[in-house]
Amino acid sequence: MGQIVHFGLGNFARAHLLDYTADAGGRWQVIGVNLRSSATRDGLAAQDYSYALNVQGTGIKQITGLKTIFLASEGQQPIFEAMENADIISATVTEKGYHLDQNGQLDLQDPVIATELAGPPLRSLIGFIAHGLARRHRPVTILSCDNRVGNGDALRQAVQQFAQAAQLNIDWRLARFPNAMVDRITPATTDRIRQECKDPMAVPTEAFREWVIEDNFAGPRPDWPDVQFVQDVRPHELRKLRMLNGAHSFLAYAGLAQGYQYVHEAISDPDLRRQALSLMMEAGATLPKDIQDQVPAYAQALLRRFDNTELAHRLNQIAMDGSQKLPYRIVETLRAQAAPVLIAAVRAWMSYCITQTAQGEPLDDPLATDIAKAANSAQPERMLLKLIGAEDLTQLILE
Repeated sequence: MGQIVHFGLGNFARAHLLDYTADAGGRWQVIGVNLRSSATRDGLAAQDYSYALNVQGTGIKQITGLKTIFLASEGQQPIFEAMENADIISATVTEKGYHLDQNGQLDLQDPVIATELAGPPLRSLIGFIAHGLARRHRPVTILSCDNRVGNGDALRQAVQQFAQAAQLNIDWRLARFPNAMVDRITPATTDRIRQECKDPMAVPTEAFREWVIEDNFAGPRPDWPDVQFVQDVRPHELRKLRMLNGAHSFLAYAGLAQGYQYVHEAISDPDLRRQALSLMMEAGATLPKDIQDQVPAYAQALLRRFDNTELAHRLNQIAMDGSQKLPYRIVETLRAQAAPVLIAAVRAWMSYCITQTAQGEPLDDPLATDIAKAANSAQPERMLLKLIGAEDLTQLILE
């Protein structure tokens, strides 16, 4: 039986990687690792690590491929032993879990990374993978399932930079870091979903799912159904990040400003719907020419997904970690093409940050302290643009 060690057992991992792996026929098992909270481990352990996946419009699917979940706070040795035996080490730790600076380099001054470099215990995905690879003597695939451009390349670079700083001896020929694009809207679980599924650990998700992976594995992999193995993931990830995620971020900040709570509420607003569609088309114009013919149909499909009232996808969930998301969801697109709604999206984020700070509301963002300082400064917009690496676009955005 093949083995996957997966870091980050949030709702998305349980709706995506674990769902695909369950459909691969039960010949692979997943061992989970959570770096911080014990809530997911405790909840799933109480029901033998199985849970209900509530697939909107399809029904309830029982997922049983998860063997156990280790907590970093309870000891590193079991995690390293599992990693040594794994064929694949995968991760969904969100953008902030990579501890990168504005230039996409590992931030060696980040408190978590700096502490790990000074000595154990480890608390980051980057630290665990670097130390885990230093123990490896056979090939392994490191598979990022996080929602960022070039996720495999970014993860490899961060791990290499950590290993160099920590003076770890790693045989890099043994490790492959394929890039991948993941897509499935997975909101936070509600009490209604828990009651409907009769499962406190139930996960809601849409019927749509997509996974495109670079065909660059070091060893065996599950026979995942419907996964596309390609030579170049970038066109697929740009399509998703710039159109779906870019529109999501716009709707989150603009929708919250108008008092909406959910995506389906924001997209039902005629003006926001028009702007979201315009943003998709603006972003679509920046995509590689060989996939631009997909843009109109993809945009209409996204509108239908956003219209889904059953998902109850909260805007404040999407608004989290804006400093980490905007650089590649919006800013890079804006650099490729100066367009009105892309500019409006950045302005909406800045307004959200300034308003939240003025109201004394905490921001759920790894740069929350810096954002608050910027929002209270003499030139808040300029300082906020600097935080997301967009100071070169200041004149365009603020004119």
